[in-house]
Order: sequence, then C-alpha cells, then structure tokens
Amino acid sequence: MINKLVMATNNKNKLREARQILSPLGIEVLSQQEAGVDIEPVEDGQTFEENALIKAEAIYNAVKVPVIADDSGLCVDALGGRPSVHSARYAPKGQECDKILTEMKDVPEDKRTAYFECCIVYIDSEGTESMTGKCYGTIAYAQKGTDGFGYDPIFLYGDRTLAEMSPDEKNSISHRGEAMKKLYEYLEKKKGE
Repeated sequence: MINKLVMATNNKNKLREARQILSPLGIEVLSQQEAGVDIEPVEDGQTFEENALIKAEAIYNAVKVPVIADDSGLCVDALGGRPSVHSARYAPKGQECDKILTEMKDVPEDKRTAYFECCIVYIDSEGTESMTGKCYGTIAYAQKGTDGFGYDPIFLYGDRTLAEMSPDEKNSISHRGEAMKKLYEYLEKKKGE
C-alpha cells in the first residue's frame, strides 16, 4: 500500500502540480529536502526517460521508499529539436524565453511548431515504470502571461500561452499533466492490488 512517495525534486512548482494531481489517492508527496536527501545526480542521459531514471534511482537508493522523478523540456522543430534534454540549462535562469525568441526572430509563423515532453519514472522495490506525456503547440513572438514557469510564457496552446492559463487549465492539457494522469492511473491500480 503506497501512502507516501518522494519526488526527486525541490522545485516548488513541480511539487505543487504533483500534490494537486495525486492528492485524491491519499498519497503524501515529499520533496527530496523533506525526505532528508541532498543529492543532485548528474543528468547525462540522451533522453528524458534516461534522465528521469538517473534521478529516480539515485533518490530511491537513498530513501528506500517509492520515488517519482521526471525530466521534461521544450523541443522546438525550427531549432532541430533544441533545447530538449538541455532545457533547464539552455540559458541562465530567467533568460530561457529570451534566448528562444532571439533564435527564432526570423522564423515564420507556420514554422514555429514545438512541443513539451515529460517523462515520469516511478520506482519501488518491485521495479520501475515510466510514463510520457506531450503537449503540442507553437512558439509565440513575445512572452505573455504571469502564471507558470520556465518556457510557459512563450509556448502557445491555441491562442494563449501556458502562462496565461490557470493551474487547473494547464494541468488538463500539459505534458506533465498528461504524464501525471498516467502515473495517477498506474498508482490507483497499484493501490488496488
């Protein structure tokens, strides 16, 4: 019976989303810090799944309770799929959106397609399971909105950026929301076993 798990992050935004989505299952989600773990594994995988697995295994080995870890990023078609697994380190914090907008200043509207991808890995004593979610959209010409984080202010879903949506709206369509829904279904089934 899973009552508690550790999320391999100290990112308050990711924790808030995970807690919001998993709370109906009665599972307490702890941050690494709350679990007393101060590990920053080197994320040198070539895919989101590899990076999530690196984090999940490192934290699981430290706490020996169920762990979830995610890796996610923005993949921009006009930039050959960049920044992809390098999304968090693509530019200095707070300058990510500016860098993408500068690199795409001459890219026409019909070539501004992009998607967010998130892979969540769950690990416990029985093994691992991974879930992937994607959210397709386009890159805006300017930042809009004050909610969200990271690349949300430049990622258009329909006629609004993710940063212009409420947390509930974003969770219902986002890459992390989709992967979290799959995780929710997996954990719900696991709790019933």
